[in-house]
Amino acid sequence: MSAPRPLVQGVRKIAVLRPNAVGDFVFAVPALHALRHAYPEAELVYLGKAWHADFLAGRPGPVDRVVVMPPVPGVGTPPDGPADEGAVERFTARMRDEGFDILAQMYGGGSHSNPFARRLGARLTIGARADGAAPLDRWVPHVEPANRRLALLEIAALVGGTLPWLPCELELTPADRTAAAQLLPPDSGRPLVLLQPGSSDPRRCWAPERFATVGDALAAEGMLVAVNGTDGEAALVRQVAACMRHPCVELTGRLGLGGLCGLIERAALVVSNDTGPLHLALAIGTRAVGIFWHTNLVDGAPLRPGLLRAAVSAQVRCRTCGLDNRAVRCQHQPSFVDEICVDEVLRHARTHLRT
Repeated sequence: MSAPRPLVQGVRKIAVLRPNAVGDFVFAVPALHALRHAYPEAELVYLGKAWHADFLAGRPGPVDRVVVMPPVPGVGTPPDGPADEGAVERFTARMRDEGFDILAQMYGGGSHSNPFARRLGARLTIGARADGAAPLDRWVPHVEPANRRLALLEIAALVGGTLPWLPCELELTPADRTAAAQLLPPDSGRPLVLLQPGSSDPRRCWAPERFATVGDALAAEGMLVAVNGTDGEAALVRQVAACMRHPCVELTGRLGLGGLCGLIERAALVVSNDTGPLHLALAIGTRAVGIFWHTNLVDGAPLRPGLLRAAVSAQVRCRTCGLDNRAVRCQHQPSFVDEICVDEVLRHARTHLRT
């Protein structure tokens, strides 16, 4: 990573453009801390989605305020998705009136996000730029695959942002811990292991029967096993629970994101596909075993490597059509992590639990 540039003078207000999902937000947290560390007196405004506003309201950390964006094609929604042009124009006018001194585009390579960022009228725009994308005032090349946390820190460094030492990247609130305790009271006799068998990308999903085998082995060794998923993953969570011989706690749809953070903080271990709760665990400081397709590990590796034991699949070709999916994604949805065996995941889990 290149050396930080000098600080920009007279900065009162910084905007960060990153309207995406949980895991992608977590990747940006170190860069947000770096901007806050460089400009402690400036207001840091996050341009994101409604869930960002809910999750960050009252949460200690680098973000002062969230502004919820309308759907913008290619910036938080698909490029061919519907958009209310009037709402987008009203939003851009509001942002120009904010008078941002710095706007950090942290949403991809900039094909759509760089032109949109320039519409918001900041004194200085910074961000990433893929080949063919519009330039910003200061930019770094957008490269894939690459460690996303480091890539976003490189953007922060364009205006002098450096990462201070942090005991954890993501802070919890009393409400997080209360919500977790109301659903699952602390059990001091049995360490908690959280299984996360879902993912928004089917190619990243390990078989539910294998999660169940891991859960059974750890339950037999005295762990309290909980299985978590979104409302849309209810059937998957039930399948894991049904395959287990030992009792487990099913958490489908019973926790908000803050409560899930409270539970993750209490967990001795998280065993997860490459998905949001895995990256929440690493940001909170909870040890985890992550099940990764190899290029995704490059993207998602944490800044504190000791927290993560990674079980990695090197499979690159679709089992249905044979296409190499590293550069072009085929239309099929087979798992690309099936070659990872239960023994490997259990070995990683036991290593963490002994530490």
